Amino acid sequence: MRRPEEELLELERAGLRRYLRRLESPQQPNIDLAGSGPCRNFSSNDYLGLANSEELRTIFAENILKYGAGSGASRLVCGTMKQHFSLEESLAELKRSEAALTFSSGFAAATSVIPALCGKGDVVILDKLCHASLIDGARLSGAKLRVWPHNDLEKLRTRIAWANRQISKNGRILIVTESIFSMDGDRAPLREIIEMKNLQGALLLLDEAHAFGVFGPQGRGLAAEMGLESEVDFQMGTFSKAAGLTGGYVCANRAFIDLLVNRARGFIYSTAPSPALAASIESALEMIAGEDGDRKRDTLWERIHLLDSDARSAIIPILMGENETALSASDTLLEKGFLVPAIRYPTVPRGSARLRVTLSAAHEEGDVLALKDALSDLQAHSEPTPPPHEP
Repeated sequence: MRRPEEELLELERAGLRRYLRRLESPQQPNIDLAGSGPCRNFSSNDYLGLANSEELRTIFAENILKYGAGSGASRLVCGTMKQHFSLEESLAELKRSEAALTFSSGFAAATSVIPALCGKGDVVILDKLCHASLIDGARLSGAKLRVWPHNDLEKLRTRIAWANRQISKNGRILIVTESIFSMDGDRAPLREIIEMKNLQGALLLLDEAHAFGVFGPQGRGLAAEMGLESEVDFQMGTFSKAAGLTGGYVCANRAFIDLLVNRARGFIYSTAPSPALAASIESALEMIAGEDGDRKRDTLWERIHLLDSDARSAIIPILMGENETALSASDTLLEKGFLVPAIRYPTVPRGSARLRVTLSAAHEEGDVLALKDALSDLQAHSEPTPPPHEP
């Protein structure tokens, strides 16, 4: 039997071993990292700066006193409280959808929804750069799984045509993609994907995790920005990024949501999220959709373009190529007081290790400019890395 120490050593040699960092301060732009001291945080997905905002902290504390800390059981046993219903009604209204269902995390949503929708005899087609939770959900479904090269519409067309030859009359084809990709920060060609899926009779699950709160009117996401919300069958996302809290969701028509209540194992067999959390998320949605949310989005985009005038999202990847190069660059930035993580395989394809910079509306202009100078200095002393080849 192999020993865990041997596996860890293999990871170490490949530059793939991970370690947990201990954060001594709340989640915010300036943090205290154990062993490194104070540093400026450019690693968080807290895009609107709500995670440690005084307003949301106060709301959460008040909601714990009003509604209690826990739900007691799964929602189908005795755990559905009025706060859960209220949150889902508000979310569906905001997302212009008939209904919504919430989960304990975005990962739980992905690994629950896809297997509930698809099974043997169905086909799931994923973009190659989809998040691990979407890949795992597709594998758990038991459906035939096909992957298309990232954003390659012609290859997607051939995958759908193949799927239509495989399924029976009652079979489903589910296309799965992200609107804003988590490690590259680029966008899916959403309009073309929707035209294709409508023509071929497929369904579309769109993960808006990194778009919700950042794009579109009221921060509703990239589909809303493009006027395509009604064309997306399943809008999935998370409350752990722009909303500053935790949890996942999916929005769809009422019949599909009712089906998920009956089949989504991560929903059926999990204790319901705290009612205080549900009520606090609903308040966060109001912030995101209101005038304050608009101001925060404006500030966020100012910070994004201050760092990179060509950036199209709050995620800015800096390709390094090899794992050791990315780790060394991250360590160099940390020595200068910037937390910018090195992202490696299997999170990204082999040979495409990178630094992943994320911006927040809570970042001060001076801190962004200081990071820009540090990155320029870093790149001036590094060999340029070509983008990885996409087969």
